[in-house]
Amino acid sequence: MRILILWASLDQPNLGVRALAVGTRAIAEGVFPRADIRIQGTGRGDAPMSLFTGPRGLFKERVTGAHGLFDWLASFDLVLDTRSGDSFADIYGLDRLRDMSRFPEILNRMGVPVVLTPQTIGPFNTRRGVRLARRSLRHARLVASRDTRSAACAQQLGRRVDVESTDVVFAIEHPPVQKTRDVMLNVSGLLWTGNPHVDAARYRRDVLAIARRVQAEGRELTLLAHVVGPDDSAGDNDRHPLAELQSALGDVEVIVPEGEHALEQVRTAVGSARVVLGSRMHACLNALSMGTPAIPLAYSRKFAPLLAGLGWEHVVDLRDDDVADRTMKLLASPHLEEDVAGVRRRADDDLARFADALGEVL
Repeated sequence: MRILILWASLDQPNLGVRALAVGTRAIAEGVFPRADIRIQGTGRGDAPMSLFTGPRGLFKERVTGAHGLFDWLASFDLVLDTRSGDSFADIYGLDRLRDMSRFPEILNRMGVPVVLTPQTIGPFNTRRGVRLARRSLRHARLVASRDTRSAACAQQLGRRVDVESTDVVFAIEHPPVQKTRDVMLNVSGLLWTGNPHVDAARYRRDVLAIARRVQAEGRELTLLAHVVGPDDSAGDNDRHPLAELQSALGDVEVIVPEGEHALEQVRTAVGSARVVLGSRMHACLNALSMGTPAIPLAYSRKFAPLLAGLGWEHVVDLRDDDVADRTMKLLASPHLEEDVAGVRRRADDDLARFADALGEVL
């Protein structure tokens, strides 16, 4: 049996996408222990050619078979479509949604079953986005959401989800780690400069204010990167804001995980902290899955519903007022340690429901 995990990667600079790959693989191995599992992201992978080829290129490949793409797709018995966790939406642009949505349709015509793994569904704010979403949902053999709001969005689009679950990061092994660090702050390169989610200048001010107040309270601060491109790369890269913060804050530890074991490095790091403050959702989810309380500094609707489903209400919305005050109040909460203990139990139950449903697909 051959299984393809689609739109995740083991070598992506975004460690959240790596976590999706590892977590989805762990679930698939548990359900189908003898399967040959392959992983294909948006870049290089096992596919014989780029999956982000346009319609003309795909039509030419369909006619000529020059690269063997369609034979390769037809070789799989099951495709697990992760949509990179939160790309089943049009807030990141219609091009991305369109390019990813071609393949459920292609695979459906081939008779290869497609499963939409636990993920955020929506929002879809354009007519074309809604049309693409409805087609993808219609072509999926099984649809799983990772929060109730996503389930409601799917139902509005005409397809009730088959199972409500949670993020697959909780399927990754989570050995105990000694607590050797205090407050770990993850800062997002996505939000540090102009972006469609939050006011970048205000974000920079809020993050710096939080960091300085943590230091003023006498607590040890560590800075953490979770999306790590090369030093000289621009755009969505956490290296650059961390370098600026280190310059402003003085002698603070900075952790920049690198290489093929970067995901393991970041999970060990968040596991060693007493609390994580994170603008990257998977920095927070990695922490919670390792038993470390995390206070998300949320920039979109994907955060709160997912965390609420796990019983975790300690979330700060970056679009609200008094971000620094809200964060410091939660940081002082006596319930963080108590509440995080229940997160894993709920996550394990939620993923067990998805695994049971997955086992019934074939």
